Amino acid sequence: MQLGMVVGTVVSTRKSENLQGLKLLIVQQLTHTYKPLANYVIAVDVVQAGTGDVVLYSEGSSCRQTAPTDKRPVDGVVMAVVDTWEVGGKEIYNKSKTDSAPL
Repeated sequence: MQLGMVVGTVVSTRKSENLQGLKLLIVQQLTHTYKPLANYVIAVDVVQAGTGDVVLYSEGSSCRQTAPTDKRPVDGVVMAVVDTWEVGGKEIYNKSKTDSAPL
């Protein structure tokens, strides 16, 4: 799993039948210190995340291990919306205290 921030959505009206009904998000990877990286992934949303949310996402074959993505051609999945995290006893992120821009 990796930390990321939802920065947008992808809409596709013509796609494989196996992708019908799946919401697609653009996720920018974050470091453990809440700094944005230049890496982006398109991920299926299975937790009702939205733009600006900090999320946990995964890539690769493990993405097909959620009920909504089982046996679908998916290589990225958002599986959790992050409320808080800390590193070394220091709170790095708190959803209720932080706006959507990385520090």
